[in-house]
Amino acid sequence: MAAIYLIRHAQASFGARNYDKLSALGEQQAAHLSTVVGDVKPDVVMSGSMRRHQQTATLAGFAAEVDRGYDEFDHQAVIVAHKPAYKRHPVMLADLARTGNPKRAFQEMFTAATQRWIDGEAGYSESFTAFCDRSEDAVRRTAERLAKSETALVFTSGGPIAAVVSRLLSGGDGLWAKLNPVTINTAITKVVSGRSGLTVVSYNEHVHLGADLLTYR
Repeated sequence: MAAIYLIRHAQASFGARNYDKLSALGEQQAAHLSTVVGDVKPDVVMSGSMRRHQQTATLAGFAAEVDRGYDEFDHQAVIVAHKPAYKRHPVMLADLARTGNPKRAFQEMFTAATQRWIDGEAGYSESFTAFCDRSEDAVRRTAERLAKSETALVFTSGGPIAAVVSRLLSGGDGLWAKLNPVTINTAITKVVSGRSGLTVVSYNEHVHLGADLLTYR
């Protein structure tokens, strides 16, 4: 069977104005990832178009072909649809700081924002269902390029990985909200392609990460 390894990007710059670049710790995670997958001889290497995807691939030792189907959903648009005032980044930061625990406050707010998106409310350029559709389509496109016993590495985000795993395990999108928050930076999910279609073999493997490198956001 052909194998597709879906790799979540290393830690991005959470809290910074430009989230879409690796943090210093993220660069360490991506470099460490090279010790895990550096000896793999993939037949196909893909990534989303986001800078954090491509940085992770490069630091892990690979040149990736871009497929925008592997891009993360627009988290900023999801937040702003939930709280329009947060279109101004300083306003959001100030609100979170006043709680005394900004990280927890952000997670609670983000959970509510994504639930609104999942529930199909108005105000989004890409619906939750459309996002899950394009994530699944991207993996199926990759699988179609692989012959028996060939391998693909894909550098992407937690959202597309959770969308694909939810559909392959349950036939729908109901698991996404539980899977997405626990996806670990540089964790590896394995999907195989064979006569029965696509099958999830493992999800969110991160044994290669020590406690000093393990992050969820």
